[in-house]
Amino acid sequence: MKLIPLCGAHRHKQGTGTPNNNNGAELTMSLENQKSTLEFERALEIGRPPNITHLFPHSSALIVSGKVIDRAMIAKGKAMTIAANGRNHFVIRGALSAAQRANAAIIIEIAKSEGGADAYCAVNYWNLARQVDTVCNELGITIPVAIHADHYGIRGDQDVEAARIEIPSMFDAGITSIAIDASHLPDDRNLLANMALSAYVPVWAGYETEVGEIKGKEGLSTVQEALFLIQGLNAHGIFPDWIALNNGTTHGIEASDQGIQVPLTREIHEALARFKISGAQHGTSGNNSERLRRIAQETSTTKANVATALQMISWGVRVNDYGNAYLDENGEFFKEPERGVTEAMWTEMTAYAKSKSLKAGDYKKLNLPFENKLLGLPREVRQRMCKGVEDFIYGLLTDVFNAQDSAPLAIEAILEAGSYDLGPKVNRIEDPSEWTEVKIRERAARIVTDKGPEGDFED
Repeated sequence: MKLIPLCGAHRHKQGTGTPNNNNGAELTMSLENQKSTLEFERALEIGRPPNITHLFPHSSALIVSGKVIDRAMIAKGKAMTIAANGRNHFVIRGALSAAQRANAAIIIEIAKSEGGADAYCAVNYWNLARQVDTVCNELGITIPVAIHADHYGIRGDQDVEAARIEIPSMFDAGITSIAIDASHLPDDRNLLANMALSAYVPVWAGYETEVGEIKGKEGLSTVQEALFLIQGLNAHGIFPDWIALNNGTTHGIEASDQGIQVPLTREIHEALARFKISGAQHGTSGNNSERLRRIAQETSTTKANVATALQMISWGVRVNDYGNAYLDENGEFFKEPERGVTEAMWTEMTAYAKSKSLKAGDYKKLNLPFENKLLGLPREVRQRMCKGVEDFIYGLLTDVFNAQDSAPLAIEAILEAGSYDLGPKVNRIEDPSEWTEVKIRERAARIVTDKGPEGDFED
């Protein structure tokens, strides 16, 4: 299906015609389209980072730094965009089509658990950019897109050492933004791990950090913890674009309505205001549209991760306004007829899940063994899988996140900077002499904290 670009930045020549008394509006629109086309062409020329221009020298896909997406949402005001976890190819296609419809700048991402070295998805850190670039060129997608390595988890010194090799390889493969997630560690080690690994993240790239492991109502993040992390990074000339918090939500299928704690999120963001850091909202499942609107309207959040709901929709499983899948009277997922995969394929998928004793929250592990089987389904089935994702994301972007028409703002940010590198939003405020390793450990020891229960809280 050929999409008509909605941001006025498509790469087809515009016919201007001959002006007369009756086509003044048409002439104005034509001139605006020509201007938008020229702006897009210029953004394509200067706005793609070096790794992207090296990988895709002849591409018409505007793949950009995560910084560009963040700045577009800030310019829009009270807006956040989706960071769609592309667990399968259908989610990627649906997300890009939705963003084109909404004229919205977006992020396509994959987490370490989903697409790292021990992945449960066929989509991974090393092929995500290639898939996005291919789909953008195939469908005529002209909105700016960032490629984000989400939840690059660091659980100990061995992970830090491995990351020194692996992170550069991911940027070689087209990643343009990364989340260094050492939130599993104590506060001092979290900060020190970020400091150690920031040198391996290109200065132009989007950069997310995290405080408080995402685990629901337990171990909620505090102002003290967040300030410690961001102040320490600032002192060492490290300026993240986003911070993720444990603000009451969880990954995957949310079993309760505890959800995002908007007042807590707002309080922490206000305490960090002088550092000009945006919020990254993880775990949107289990939160209805009204709560997500409040996050966009009342906090500094510009990035909202959506994963499980998109996976389920692509398969044809019914989800509610909270992004949670419906269960039937037997406690099994409700597969909607004529949506998503075929009934025969769903029967095969559920039989496989039962053979592996997979509970509802572990259905994500079907992605890897079934990706090629799903790609082999009839065209009309594949199209409806993408369309379901597209319609869901379009609703989020336009009715909940306030991200519509943010694509031109992203292009404008590139043109104003004259570069793919937008630079930091803030300069050094903190005194580095007060944030030596010894003083970091001393400060961390004085933090009153409750990290919540132990366990596996991966995305």
